Amino acid sequence: MDGLARAAGHADRATPLKDVWRGLLLPGERKSVEPMAARLAPDNVRRMHQSLHHVVADAPWSDEEVLAEVRSYALSALRQKEAVQAWIVDDTGFPKKGRQSVGVARQYCGQVGKQDNCRVAVRLSISTKSASLPIAWRLYLPQEWADDQGGRKQAGVPEEIQFETKPAIALQQIRAAVEQDVPRAPVLADAGYGTDTRFREALSELGWSYVMGVLSSVSVWKPGEGPRSKREWKGTGRRTKLLQRDADHQPVTSKERARGLPASAWKTVTWRQGTQYRLRSRFAAVRVRPAHRDYWRSEPPPEEWLLIEWPGGEAEPTKYWLCTLPADTKVRDLVRLAKQRWILERDYQELKQELGLGHFEGRGWRGFHHHATLCIAAYGFLVAERSRFFPSAHAGKLRLRAPKFPLEFKPRGSPRSGRAA
Repeated sequence: MDGLARAAGHADRATPLKDVWRGLLLPGERKSVEPMAARLAPDNVRRMHQSLHHVVADAPWSDEEVLAEVRSYALSALRQKEAVQAWIVDDTGFPKKGRQSVGVARQYCGQVGKQDNCRVAVRLSISTKSASLPIAWRLYLPQEWADDQGGRKQAGVPEEIQFETKPAIALQQIRAAVEQDVPRAPVLADAGYGTDTRFREALSELGWSYVMGVLSSVSVWKPGEGPRSKREWKGTGRRTKLLQRDADHQPVTSKERARGLPASAWKTVTWRQGTQYRLRSRFAAVRVRPAHRDYWRSEPPPEEWLLIEWPGGEAEPTKYWLCTLPADTKVRDLVRLAKQRWILERDYQELKQELGLGHFEGRGWRGFHHHATLCIAAYGFLVAERSRFFPSAHAGKLRLRAPKFPLEFKPRGSPRSGRAA
């Protein structure tokens, strides 16, 4: 708590910041400001509410500095037992009615599995074998919001924030983590990021290896094949620098490559213990060259792994990954790293259900990020304490006893009369 208070930068914020943090850790159905105020100060709800609301919605402390403090605290505990295995890029949606809250638009929301009114945040997490921690968080601002000057002003969106794609936001987060000397590890992401060729190429330019989900339509060259070299210059006209293709020399899709593999290429791999049984499936891994628009390149891209999952009983392969791990990497190691993204599901479950990440009720840019930062701080504390006190991340959970609401308390907006202060 003292470390968080120092990172917030002003002595007057220390007490309310700690109050918010305690409110998030204590059990309770809702972790928005007013219910937390009622649990923390049942005899003076109004004063506590004003204090909590100010530090979350209005106080100009730095989310980046607080998250850096959280990372330092949690990593020191995690790395005593396990090395950092991966950096994981992902985004999460928050269903939201109306269009006045910052970032809300009709877009894909993973929580409901379809297009809906929601806002989406991009995050970067670091992961050991048994635990993970978000280290960067940023709201995705849709184009319609980026262009709405009135809405931006009302929601307090900083002037420097303009429209950027989710992969572009994730790349900024990765570059910032590189500058902060976060322990190096391969970057993992789903097909929403991995299919973006520029995102993968930018990681390679940083010298970062990756395991990226891709769509079955992503084109690749078979082993030993690639685009034709540039045409020989004959002394007239402009010199040709670009690679060539023709009607008889074309790449194939990842699905076509998978279907063309012999039966001997498929291996059954077990990657971890599930809740009821060990998880296993059929995989194949082949060396390929990505082919997306390589006719605009002067040199062919290097070979990398194409990892394919084709579960028994399925009519066709179900998942694909491009991986820049070394050529001598074993298939089971590729699979274990590709499947490491499962750990984020536990993050989301606890952050959203236990720590109130999705309970923010304000409309502003600052409040949305402050609330998320403090939820991540609470989660970082739990991750660190479990690492110190339990032999594995699943061996136990820390819980505090919940204080009771005052009998006369009724939440804001309640239709009943006599709502408490």
